[in-house]
Parts: sequence; structure tokens; C-alpha cells
Amino acid sequence: MLFLIFTHNNFIFPRKDESVVSTNGGKEETVTDSLNVARGVSHPGLSSSLSNQASVVPTPLLPAEPSDLRFNRLRPSIDESDCNHKRFFGCYVAREAIIDEEYWIAAWLRAEYHYKDQSGDRYVESFKREFAAQEFHALKKRCSKQHGEKYICFVVVKNDDLRRTVLNSVVGTLDVCIRHPLHGEKFPTEPGKLSLHCRIYQPDQPKFGYLTNLCVAKYARRQGIASNMLLLAIDAARLNGAENIYIHVHKDNLPAWKLYDKIGFKMVELDGALHSSDLCLLSFTS
Repeated sequence: MLFLIFTHNNFIFPRKDESVVSTNGGKEETVTDSLNVARGVSHPGLSSSLSNQASVVPTPLLPAEPSDLRFNRLRPSIDESDCNHKRFFGCYVAREAIIDEEYWIAAWLRAEYHYKDQSGDRYVESFKREFAAQEFHALKKRCSKQHGEKYICFVVVKNDDLRRTVLNSVVGTLDVCIRHPLHGEKFPTEPGKLSLHCRIYQPDQPKFGYLTNLCVAKYARRQGIASNMLLLAIDAARLNGAENIYIHVHKDNLPAWKLYDKIGFKMVELDGALHSSDLCLLSFTS
């Protein structure tokens, strides 16, 4: 039996452990299985799985900002995925996010990571919904910018012949920002520490790419998903004029260190001084 609760902005709330039927005559898919995607690791790192699949549905906190979220929407086919950047590997394809549901999953992964140490809080699910809703709109806004910088959200989706919903397809995500340095900036600033009043770009300086929000579903690890997203993002940054590619990594995140070292990232010397926080800056230069 199908139960859907509709609210404004076309948001759909499937109830826990109930089926969501595809809109185009496809087979039924269960929300429980489809939402077993990654809990994101933001700035940067690897991830574990979502702990509460039913809570991935959105709360429409910002009704003034339009969206087209439909959680029974079928995954776009390869032919329908009109992207500038794609990378096929195994039974997956890494590409740009193209529809709202893919952006929502990316936002939710970050919310899961942000509250990963507060699983016992009785209000944590509400906090995650609010965080994800705000990040969803912010992410779409960043990706739609036309001047100053180019921001791309990549996702990895299953590439098979089954009729799947979007939520049963996404297994990883990664963001890349390509821009000129800001005034007074030599290297990308740590996440959350960029001065709001310093938004003057230096167009005479080479562009760089900055990678962030890398996350892979726990059940989909060890299949080359993270490495292929990184390689795709590096290629995209190069094609958009970036000379160097940067990423921050926590000093104690050994799995991430091994992955980035394998790809070719190296530690950046910050004016000969030690890094001032728990995050270390790495650079990829070919």
C-alpha cells in the first residue's frame, strides 16, 4: 500500500518502511533500501552509512525558495544525463548532479556528518532536517553562480538496467569550486574561516580548484568510488582553467590520507610554518 503526504513545494514524505512506487510504471522500490546511502564527511574525509533512512525526507523550511523534490522520481538514464563531465567505472558513473533529489542527498550527507556525535539527542533528527534544508538551498545557489567562481556538485550513481528511484541510486558525492584567489589569499582558506568582507578576486592570479564534501556510502566502499570522484573533479577543474587542486584533510584521518596520497596529493607548506589547526592542506599538481 502506498501512503504519501503532500505539502507545499511538492515535497513528498514517505512513511517509514513503506513502498514508493515509480511514477512511470516501474517496479516498486522500498524507501528502507533506497536510502542506505552515505553519511557525508564534510571538509574532507570518508563516511559511514545513514542511520535513519526515514529521516531523509525534507522539511520545507524555506518555502520562498522553489524546488522540485519528488522522492519517487526515477533515476535519469545515461542519455537523459546531459553533463559536461562523466566518468564510467565498474557498475557506476560519476557525473554532475542534475536534479533536485541528487542535491538533496548531498545536503543530507553533510547533515548526517555534522550531527554524527549527537545520535542520542532526542531532537537530533529535527536538527538534521533543518541543516539539510538550509544546505540544500545553499548548494543549489552555489552551483548556479555565473560570476567569480564555478561550483560543481558531483554524484556517483548506479549504472545498471534496473528502474531505480534517484534515492536508490546515489552512493557518493563530492564538490569542487574553481576560482581565482581572493585578495590577500595565497591558498584556499579552511572551511568556515573565510572572511565575509573579503570577496574581491584576483583575476591576474591563476585559478585553483578546491575539493570538499567527499562522501561514499558505507556499503559501497572499496569499489573505487571515492578515487574516481576525485579524478573526475580534478579533470573538471583542469578543464575549467585550474592550475592547482587543493583539499583539506584532518590530521588524524588515516584512510583519507592514504586515498589522497594514492591519487597524488602532497602536503602544502604554509609559509614554512606548521598548520594552525587539525586540518592540513594538500595539493595536487601534475
